[in-house]
Amino acid sequence: MSDAPANALRPESPRPRARLELAIIGNCTIGALVERQGSIVWCCMPRFDSPPVFDALLHSQDGLPLAGAMTVELEGLARHEQAYDPGTAVVRTRLWDAQGQGVEITDFAPRFVSRDRIFRPAQLGRRVRPLAGRPRVRVTVRPQGAWGAAQPTVTRGSHHLRYVLPEGTWRLNTSAPLTYVHDGTWFALHAPVSLMLGPDETMSEGIDETARDFEERTALYWRHWTRRLALPLQWQDAVIRAAITLKLCQYEDTGAIVAALTTSIPEAPDSGRNWDYRYCWLRDAFFVVRALNSLSEVGTMESYLRWLYDIVRGSGGGHVQPLYGIGLERDLPESIVEVAAGYRGMGPVRLGNQAQEHFQHDVYGGIVLGAAQAFHDSRLLQRPGAADFAALETMGEQAWRLHDQPDAGIWELRTRARVHTSSVLMCWAACDRLAHAARALALPQRAALWRERAQKIRQLIHERAWNEKRQAYVESLDGEHLDASVLLMAEVGFLPARDPRFVRTVDALVATLCDGPFMRRYEAPDDFGRPEVAFNVCSFWLVDALARIGRHDQACEAFEALLASRNHVGLLSEDTAPATRELWGNFPQTYSMVGIVNGAVRLSAPWDSVV
Repeated sequence: MSDAPANALRPESPRPRARLELAIIGNCTIGALVERQGSIVWCCMPRFDSPPVFDALLHSQDGLPLAGAMTVELEGLARHEQAYDPGTAVVRTRLWDAQGQGVEITDFAPRFVSRDRIFRPAQLGRRVRPLAGRPRVRVTVRPQGAWGAAQPTVTRGSHHLRYVLPEGTWRLNTSAPLTYVHDGTWFALHAPVSLMLGPDETMSEGIDETARDFEERTALYWRHWTRRLALPLQWQDAVIRAAITLKLCQYEDTGAIVAALTTSIPEAPDSGRNWDYRYCWLRDAFFVVRALNSLSEVGTMESYLRWLYDIVRGSGGGHVQPLYGIGLERDLPESIVEVAAGYRGMGPVRLGNQAQEHFQHDVYGGIVLGAAQAFHDSRLLQRPGAADFAALETMGEQAWRLHDQPDAGIWELRTRARVHTSSVLMCWAACDRLAHAARALALPQRAALWRERAQKIRQLIHERAWNEKRQAYVESLDGEHLDASVLLMAEVGFLPARDPRFVRTVDALVATLCDGPFMRRYEAPDDFGRPEVAFNVCSFWLVDALARIGRHDQACEAFEALLASRNHVGLLSEDTAPATRELWGNFPQTYSMVGIVNGAVRLSAPWDSVV
C-alpha cells in the first residue's frame, strides 16, 4: 500500500463554473459573496476597496478554485439549495448527497446593537451543521494576498489558525478540527461546527456560543430594520431584498456607498469592459439614497450626507470628481493586476478607475439632488441650514458655469467629449433644487436666481436636444443618436411625463434600443464598439417611463420580466444578456437594485385597495 495519506488519494470535487449566482452577506464594514454550493469566493477586508482576502471569482478560468475561497464541500454532492432567511442578510446553503445525507451552511457578517452603538466588525461568521445521516465534508479556508500572488503563512493556536498575508493578519477561530481544516481533510460531520474569520484578536467567549449568539442577534437586527420600511403593497419580497442589498453597499464608517462589491466582472463575454466599481460614484449614490428614502429609510441618507458635504467643502467650490474612494480618496489610479486571469479567464482585472480623471458635469446635479430632500424633511436629527445651503450653492455655480460645456458624460466615454443631454439635464436639476431649497430656507432672492438659471437651461435642452428627424431627445446637444439616459427627464421632474415629446422619445428608444423589456444604453459605438447587453438600470428607467406616460400594464409586464431575470436569491448585476438572461458586470450593482425599489413603488397598487 502507498504511504500517502488517504486524503491525498481522494479525487477533487468538480469545480463549479463561475456564474453570478451569488448571495451577498455583509455588515456595512465588509461584504462577501457566497456561491450556490456554499463557497465564499469574494471578500475584501477590512474595507470594500481593500485587496481581496478571498478572490476565487477572479481566478475562475477553469472553474472556481479552492485557493482564494472559504469552502464547505459535501462528498458525493447531488443537489444544493440556497436562500436568505426572510428579511435578513443571513444566507443558508444546503447540500445533499444521493443517499439523502445533508449539511446546512449558515453565513453572515455580525451586525447588531451593542453598548448603544452598531457592532459591525470586519468579520465573517459561518456555522455548519448536519441535517441528516453522517455526511462527509471538507472544510477549507484558503485566503490569498496580493491578488492571488501571495499565499499566507499559517500558524496554529489552540483553537485558531492565523493567516499572515502581505496586507495583514487574519485569525480563524473554529470548533472544527484544526488539522482537518488546515490540511483540507474529508471527515464525518457528527455535530455542528463554527468558523469565525476576522482580525487577529482573541475571542473572549466559546466559539460555538459566540457564533450562535452573533448569528441570532444579526438576524434580529435585520428583521427590526426591515420592519421599519414603508413597503409598497406588491412585490414586497423583492423590495426587501433590494433594500437590504443597498444598505449593505454603504461603508458606514464614512457614509460612502459603493457602486458594487466587485471589480472586473466583464459587462459582456470577452468584451474588455472590465472596471473596478468598489468606489462611490456621486450619481449612483444619489439614486440609492432616493430609493431608500422612498421606503422611509432615512438613516442611509443622513450617513451619506456627512460624506457628501466633506466632498463639497473639500472641493473649494471647484472641480468635483465623479467618484471618490470610500475614505474620501481622490487618487484612484487605474492599473491592471497581471497575476489574475479574471472572471472565467476574461481579463483584464483592473484596480482603480480612470473615471476619477474625467470631467462629468452631471456630478453637480447628483450632489444637489442627493442633499435636496434634507431641506424639506422634518424627521432628520440634524436639518441642514444656511451654511449647508451656501456650500451646495458652490456646486450650483459649477453646474451653471459648465452646463453647456462638453464632458465624458454619464457613460464615462474615454475618447470622446460632447455636450451630453444627461449632463445638461442634471445641471438643470442642480439649479432647480437649489431654488426649492432656498424657498424652504426663506431666501427669496436666491430662489429667484436659481429659478431663472434653471429656466435658461430648460430652454437650451428643448431647443438643442430635441431632434426633429428622430422625433426624440437625443444623447447630446445638436446630436442625432439615441441614448437611454434621456429617460431621466421625467424622473427628475424636467417635464411632464405625458408631454408629447417625451412620449415620442420613449417610443423611439423602445424601437431602437430594446430587446423586449431589456434596454441597451445607447446606439452609437463607443471606445469598445456597440453595446451587446442590456444595462439593467436603463431597463428599469423604461419601466418608470412607461408607467408615467400611462402604459401601466406594459410597465408591469416589463417589470415582471426584469424581476424574473434576477438570480436565485433576488440580486442583479450591472448587465443582462437578453438572449440567455445571464447576468454580467459587477455585482451586486446598486443602480440595478435601485430599479427594483423604484419600479415596485411606482407600479404597486395602493394599500387602501385591500384594507
